[in-house]
Amino acid sequence: MRADARRNYDRLVASARAAFAELGADAPLDDIAQRAGVGNATLYRHFPSRQALLEAVFRDHIDALCGRAGELMSAPSPGAALREWLSALIAQGSTERGLAASLLAALGEDGSSCRAAVFDAARGLLARAQEAGDVRPGVPVEQLFKLVNAIALVTETEPDAAGQAAALLDLIFHGLTPRP
Repeated sequence: MRADARRNYDRLVASARAAFAELGADAPLDDIAQRAGVGNATLYRHFPSRQALLEAVFRDHIDALCGRAGELMSAPSPGAALREWLSALIAQGSTERGLAASLLAALGEDGSSCRAAVFDAARGLLARAQEAGDVRPGVPVEQLFKLVNAIALVTETEPDAAGQAAALLDLIFHGLTPRP
């Protein structure tokens, strides 16, 4: 990528991150281009769809989450590893107001490379926790994601977001634990 194209790309991603945090995942693309100081054609040349832009904004976050999942695959307690990773996912979605919905949108489309990477990471951790008997069998990763994303959305504006999220995640894990 040429230096000027790289600068435009970086400005677009920074502007999109700010716009998504302020206005949500439906922030007008024209506004994002204007904030970046480029024309619409430049935006669409780099990002042919809103989904492509969302993925670029969250790529570093997704890569970090997937890397953490890889590390946790060898943790001694599979259930605790899954819980820790889901807690990190919630925290990532709640870093700034409005980002939870944007992260949800980035993970929303079936063809999304971000979605595939995060769901694969979650499936591995969930399967390991189920095999260890820490999580009951038959829990689909898609439903687990919906619950975790709901926690991120409802706690992001709370004064004690981390505490509220931890309490709600405790409730989810109480329901996931196999009963004798």
